[in-house]
Amino acid sequence: MKEKLIDLFEYTRHFNMEMIKVISENRALVDDKTVSFINHTLNAQQIWNARILGEETFEVWQINPFESLVEINQKNFLKSIDIINNLDWDTKIEYQNSKGTKFENTVFEMLFHAVNHSTYHRGQINTLLKQNGITPVLTDYIFYKR
Repeated sequence: MKEKLIDLFEYTRHFNMEMIKVISENRALVDDKTVSFINHTLNAQQIWNARILGEETFEVWQINPFESLVEINQKNFLKSIDIINNLDWDTKIEYQNSKGTKFENTVFEMLFHAVNHSTYHRGQINTLLKQNGITPVLTDYIFYKR
């Protein structure tokens, strides 16, 4: 199971990178909403990692310097892998969402959510790319595995 979860985060890192690349290559055509969604996608993974580890979190919708997105993506990946390798996935973590409401979930649930959440937002980014005349990135997991 550990290898499968690591694979999902490798998939996430890979297609986050592809999105960053396409946005970078088409900056003149990309709208602010697209930039906001790629930032949110990366911010969310950082937030979930930080919640698990009890660290300082990014803001949900903060806009990072575009040139830092590749580094943020890589740091997120390495931190997620570290969590997978070193924490008990059944441990329950209490945290607050961005509105201050308290919740409790297992490490596994939080990690799985981070992967699923990024997939959802890459779909939104692809829709925006297409609306702006940019060829969307084929981000289906099966394409990654082929």
